Amino acid sequence: MHVKAAFPLIIFSIISVFTSLNAQTEETGSAPIGARFANGIVAIVEERVITVGDVQREIQPLLPQIRSESRSEAEFRQKLEEVEDNLIQSLADEILIIKDFYSEDNRRIPPYFVDNAINERLITEFDNDRGRFHAYLRAIGKNAREYRSIVEEEMIVGWMRAQMRKSESIVSPVKIEAFYNENKDRFYLGDGVHLRLIQLAKLADESDSVLMQTANNIVKQLEEGADFAKLAEQHSQNSTRKKGGDMGWVNRADLQEQLAESAFSLEAGEFSQPIKVGEDIFILLVEEKRSAGIRPIAEVRPQIERYLLSQMANKAEENWLQRLRRNAYIRYFN
Repeated sequence: MHVKAAFPLIIFSIISVFTSLNAQTEETGSAPIGARFANGIVAIVEERVITVGDVQREIQPLLPQIRSESRSEAEFRQKLEEVEDNLIQSLADEILIIKDFYSEDNRRIPPYFVDNAINERLITEFDNDRGRFHAYLRAIGKNAREYRSIVEEEMIVGWMRAQMRKSESIVSPVKIEAFYNENKDRFYLGDGVHLRLIQLAKLADESDSVLMQTANNIVKQLEEGADFAKLAEQHSQNSTRKKGGDMGWVNRADLQEQLAESAFSLEAGEFSQPIKVGEDIFILLVEEKRSAGIRPIAEVRPQIERYLLSQMANKAEENWLQRLRRNAYIRYFN
């Protein structure tokens, strides 16, 4: 549907197509999506109509999560309406963003950009199966030309949002330092160790003594100067095996008590003797240690800068959308 589509024709077609949707319910027994909108029309934004079908396509993937987070049917209906309202606002904003894009003469998305995006979706979403793709189009009630318009408009919205967010790209050192001083509790870290480990588990019919013998042999190799990471790759049965047993920075609470006691008693560069925990045996290496305290600003400056940039970009985008809304014709239906 194009921005300059004929308004009366749109209204007529939408009413005829979506009247039947109001009776639909989810297989789970939930309330109909968009049941509040008696004639299938959710909103009119400039010359375009947002329909119940538009909202359905957006909300369908979210229904399992909404249902799982709801403790009753009443709560589900309330959450459903909240999500619907947010989606309707988002769809309305997208129409305004597209109009703003075309407000500048000669601004357009190059056709081959759209072609490439569609081809990529064919590969990633439909395994390059055009039969599946056309079945999807039939399911959403769109033809290939209309789908192309959808993809193009999604690209326009993404590009416009990115441009707006780029307008805020510098945070002053004063702001960073002020945020750090006002939020020091956010940057507190407890005692921690940068840990590597080797985890050994018994194979079928393997005895405890054989497993301990394997562990002792690994420790002997470490004492002779073998590389811990390589031994972890060869022997460890932990998910970190391919990373040389690297667990990254861990706090005491992240480890089982026996492992924590051993890890935090080691100095940087030291490895442990075999530690039996349940049926498994562990060998630990502490690469670095840190004491509890507030991280210095030099360590967290990039983190603060990213956070403040994100906040500024969000504010700039919201101000932009508020301006677009003020200058547009929008009518919502209930």
